[in-house]
Amino acid sequence: MQSVSTASGSDVDPPPPAKPPRSALTVRDLLGAVVLLAVLVLVVGGLTRGCAFAPTGPGVDPAAGPTVDAPGQLRALAGSTPFALRVPAVPADWRANAVGTQQVGATGRRAVRAGYVLPSGRYLRVVQSDADEAALLASERTEAGSADRPRPAPGGRLSGPVEVAGTTWVAYTAGSPEPVWVAQVGGVHLLITGSGDDGEFRTLAAATTAGTGA
Repeated sequence: MQSVSTASGSDVDPPPPAKPPRSALTVRDLLGAVVLLAVLVLVVGGLTRGCAFAPTGPGVDPAAGPTVDAPGQLRALAGSTPFALRVPAVPADWRANAVGTQQVGATGRRAVRAGYVLPSGRYLRVVQSDADEAALLASERTEAGSADRPRPAPGGRLSGPVEVAGTTWVAYTAGSPEPVWVAQVGGVHLLITGSGDDGEFRTLAAATTAGTGA
């Protein structure tokens, strides 16, 4: 009588390996799991490093995004701008990320904008224009969602005058997503808006009025 062969060539598949019980895990297994978790945390942190939580609004990574030569671009625009442009004397650690010009509504007037990312991660923009205050505010309201930064919706309730370095600014804060300050210097309207705090607004206001002509 021929015996049944149990050689490796049998048609019967071997059973799948059983998962070892938790009590069989070694210190090496635990260390490997910790290392894998640490790698995953580093990867996720690298992907999200450009985002930050801020109670008053989204923050901006001060080192991320484009950088432009604001003084150079403002001087280049001065020749085609029908009013005197100023070059804001902003602090050295403020990074300019946008400079541009646009017509103010249907008035035929012009507005020149310069945006800055601050060391705090907040953002401010200064606008210089030969348009009147109402037209400039309306223009900024309709510019929401532009490429350099989502714009506020100016036109909130008047909060009162703000004195900065001898210049009176009209502040619109209550009822507006972001504060808006407006002043008139030498026949040119200046507008500042963004997510900066009061001190940063004052710094840009003083830097703009003290800035040299482009």
